[in-house]
Amino acid sequence: MKIATDIGGTFTDLVFTDEQGNLHFDKGHTTPGHFEDGILHVLRRHVTEQSLVESFIHGSTVIINTLTERKGGVVGLITTKGFRDVLEIARGNRPDLYNFKYNKPVPFVERYLRQEIDERIDFKGNIMKALNIDDVAPLVNKFKALGVEAIAISFIHGYKNPTHERQLKEEILKIWPEVYITLSSETIKEYREYERTNTTVLNSYVKPIAHAYLKSLQEKLGTIGITEHLKIMQSNGGTTSFDKAMELPINLVESGPVAGMFGAAKLGQLLNESNIIAFDVGGTTAKCSLITDGKVNVTTDYYIEKNDKFAGYPIKTPVVDIVEIGNGGGSIARVDQFGSLKVGPDSAGANPGPVAYGLGNTQPTITDANVYLGRLSLANFDHPVAMNKIEEALMQSIAKPFNVTAEEAAQGILDIANSNMLNALKLISIRKGYDPAEFTMVAFGGGGPLHAIHLAQELGMKKVIIPYGSSVFSALGMMMTEYRQDYIQTNLLNFHKDHLAEIQRNMAEVMQKAYAEAPFAQEHYHVEMNYDLRYKGQEHTVKLNSSNDCLDEAELQCLTTAFHIKHQQEFSFELPQTPIELVNLHLTIYGKDEAIQFKELDFSHIDSTTCMKSTRRLYVKHTGWVDVNVYDQQKLVPGYVIQGPAIVESPSSTVVIYDKQSIAMDKYGNLIVEMEGK
Repeated sequence: MKIATDIGGTFTDLVFTDEQGNLHFDKGHTTPGHFEDGILHVLRRHVTEQSLVESFIHGSTVIINTLTERKGGVVGLITTKGFRDVLEIARGNRPDLYNFKYNKPVPFVERYLRQEIDERIDFKGNIMKALNIDDVAPLVNKFKALGVEAIAISFIHGYKNPTHERQLKEEILKIWPEVYITLSSETIKEYREYERTNTTVLNSYVKPIAHAYLKSLQEKLGTIGITEHLKIMQSNGGTTSFDKAMELPINLVESGPVAGMFGAAKLGQLLNESNIIAFDVGGTTAKCSLITDGKVNVTTDYYIEKNDKFAGYPIKTPVVDIVEIGNGGGSIARVDQFGSLKVGPDSAGANPGPVAYGLGNTQPTITDANVYLGRLSLANFDHPVAMNKIEEALMQSIAKPFNVTAEEAAQGILDIANSNMLNALKLISIRKGYDPAEFTMVAFGGGGPLHAIHLAQELGMKKVIIPYGSSVFSALGMMMTEYRQDYIQTNLLNFHKDHLAEIQRNMAEVMQKAYAEAPFAQEHYHVEMNYDLRYKGQEHTVKLNSSNDCLDEAELQCLTTAFHIKHQQEFSFELPQTPIELVNLHLTIYGKDEAIQFKELDFSHIDSTTCMKSTRRLYVKHTGWVDVNVYDQQKLVPGYVIQGPAIVESPSSTVVIYDKQSIAMDKYGNLIVEMEGK
């Protein structure tokens, strides 16, 4: 049995295989405050102490929630003398250029908890001034007195030579062995002192919480016999061990969402769709990512809480490039102080949840709007749904302030939510120079299929794929991942054949380190090299991928040509006569895990003549209420084509198609929606 679990803001998803390798799915309500309990609740329905578990993969929102809710540990920062205020200084480039009252992000560590120590290493890694050991004990005693739980150590050139950071850690642990310590040189090896320091601080901030959570989860998994082969999803799209995750929990900041993006890329490879827009709508958020040429884009320019008014907080670790907004099924609709209709980012979550749950919430959500307009079946809820309560919530919160009907209020909620989602989709496509019409959308999560058809049509797309097991697809994506670790090292060198030998030496050092730390023999891995390049004198880089792990003159010339092309695409200009500079080497090592594969399903026992189960009243914008056929997704077979308007639903997922649209199932159980003009 292979198991994957994914904790979302509203639901905890489970995917597992039986002895024949067949996939099974389940969902349970998330249990805020004790997330591991929600996992155990859903696991106990299918796993016993006697079950033979080959692997357990877990994805979680614990890290991102700890950061956004400010519920981490008390952190003390130690840095090179003279650099105490790196977090305060941050960056001078404001996201809102004309906001003269702009405030920089408040550091996660207050100034009285930021301390200096005398040491200095230059940018080449040479020791200029030895670490002053005499300063260590007073610093530790001061931190103890101030209630510090974790220490972040970030020296100005620790990325180039970590000797002093390691020496300081060793001295602190002699005095205070139980404290959590994070070194910048163990977190990232890039030269940007603000981003590196902030990442180190945030790792320390979440470390006590992550350590306690993963330890508790390990113990509770042991009660049902799951004690080995425990892995956790990282933000880079690969897995790692629980032990490594406890040391560097910041690598889990997007642990759950990225798995779905990886699964969408795998599905695209299977169906010969190399360009994919992956779109995931859960109970709390909507997320999207662009997949080009079959590859998931991984970036180290990741920020939490960043928007067009606020700079956010940089996390300089590899993260699948996604855009995430606070619009999910549980997102609350309200009229703001200026009389405008807003949807999200506040969410009703798992408890009390939408009004439809009947647990006391009186504010309408996206789910309530979908229920009221006939887009969701009342039979798929765990309890009776009081439509009068939903109507009352819509009238009181939205309809009366705007003097409209309940139907118009519900449609307004969906219009605003779809507009927010559309903006996110444009950010990852049009704003980056890609035409969405050249892509296929893969929509998943509980709400993804419900919104994807309208959004794809707005973007001019011709096809939408609703994957098999769409409501738990992120958990399914975890079962298709493999071991992955990223090694990024700053090496400021001219990207020219005259420096080829030096670049090759640096590559060999990084590769040697990667293989030395990998848990299996070298023949079980493959590596991929990326180069962060820029025009000399520039600030920003372009990342180029190379499947060739040995850089020679021919490969260098190919990358040089590719750099000019990609720079033109990303920044709208190129400078062919300007020298190119290598900034970072980025090596990724992949383990050849036995990941599950998509397989053809057996439809021989299904009678498709019974797939239409009822008709339902559906509210259509600009038309009003119409009767449409409702089909049972579990009774569809390949070759059976449904013409819109129609609804296709399973217990945890719903697709609504309209005129001049059709939907059919393929041999893998995916629903393929063809749009007008295809």
